[in-house]
Amino acid sequence: MDKLPTGGEAAPVNDGKRDFLKKAASMSAAAAIMTLIPPGVRSAAWAAGSDAPEKPEVKIGFIPLTDCASVAIAAEKGFDKKYGIKITPSKEASWAGVRDKLVNGELDASHVLYGMMYGLQLGVGGPRKDMAVLMSINNNGQAITLNNQIKAKGVTDGAGLAKLVKAEPKEWTFAQTFPTGTHAMWLYYWMGAYGIDPFRDVKVITVPPPQMVANMRVDKMDGYCVGEPWNARAIWDKIGFTAVTSQDIWQDHPEKVLGTTLEFVQKYPNTARAMVAALLDASKYIDTMSNRSEVAKIISGKSYVNTEFEVIEDRMLGQYDNGIGRKWQDANYMKFFNDGAVNFPYLSDGMWFLTQHKRWGLLKEHPDYLAVARAVNQVKLYKDAAAMAKVAVPKSDMRSHKLVDGVVWDGKNPKAYADGFKVKA
Repeated sequence: MDKLPTGGEAAPVNDGKRDFLKKAASMSAAAAIMTLIPPGVRSAAWAAGSDAPEKPEVKIGFIPLTDCASVAIAAEKGFDKKYGIKITPSKEASWAGVRDKLVNGELDASHVLYGMMYGLQLGVGGPRKDMAVLMSINNNGQAITLNNQIKAKGVTDGAGLAKLVKAEPKEWTFAQTFPTGTHAMWLYYWMGAYGIDPFRDVKVITVPPPQMVANMRVDKMDGYCVGEPWNARAIWDKIGFTAVTSQDIWQDHPEKVLGTTLEFVQKYPNTARAMVAALLDASKYIDTMSNRSEVAKIISGKSYVNTEFEVIEDRMLGQYDNGIGRKWQDANYMKFFNDGAVNFPYLSDGMWFLTQHKRWGLLKEHPDYLAVARAVNQVKLYKDAAAMAKVAVPKSDMRSHKLVDGVVWDGKNPKAYADGFKVKA
């Protein structure tokens, strides 16, 4: 027992108490110093203290597509290290493979189709699993490609395709990349806008993105919807043309997201925030147009997309050629940041995919649209990560757009919206 103090004597302190007092003083000093450091500077020391990522190394999946760029650049340019993590990009063969590896934990997160995340949340297109959308990766930059045989019949757009399908009954075959994914929804929406029922008037098959061109080359499909560079590659190989870009279907539409399981977010919240912050920094880098040719060069390599640099670069720069005589500079090219407008996980974006799943019979009943979106889209976590990366966030969790058929989507009445289409299941 320590000797009690008498008179003016100081009480002796044993070694254990001395160590404790030193640590407490050190912690108090550190805390005081931190209060004097601006939050933006504090975020640079993300790996320190209780905010340290619980899992310092993460495997993030991707499919060989131009819009995998933010995952690649975060790793290649070291944006991950700034936030105390190491990102290992993992090249995957198909969206079904990404789904399975996310669900069973082989991947920590992935560049993934927005609609797939919502399908998994409700047990459509895969096993029922609570999922988490951490951020949006990109807007725009997909397309629908038709083959040269259709062009030879004088068809170059949706209206012409509708007339052809009705005039020449046969098994017209079109491909998308995953039943609940973005490409399926763009293809169905575009067809529906011109009166084509994608489930009755034509046949739709599922093909992994890198296999689209090869399958069209051997006449296994009349058209497909996919991300770049596999639309530009069809033109490069002289087997097809771009009938419509996805940004002409829906300007600034949501596309790929950084997705994971809710279980991962709950177990590794700091790691999840660090991943988002790193990809936000990468997104800023990519959206600096002077960096885009370099980015195209990096992702054209064998480790990523594995195709000619020229096939990727033009559309990354917004320089479009539809393969049938039209060339233009597209203001709504593939965007990864756009001052942060791209990356916010709007609830209305997630809800839109649910309305289309219901429209086409993938969901038999109306879900609680807003409740599902709130469960999946990790808005609070995103805002925390955005603060770390000094990225502005919008005032509202919802946004409004008019699509190619003139119908406005704003998320206010999703049930009426889903039920209101003339062409539906």
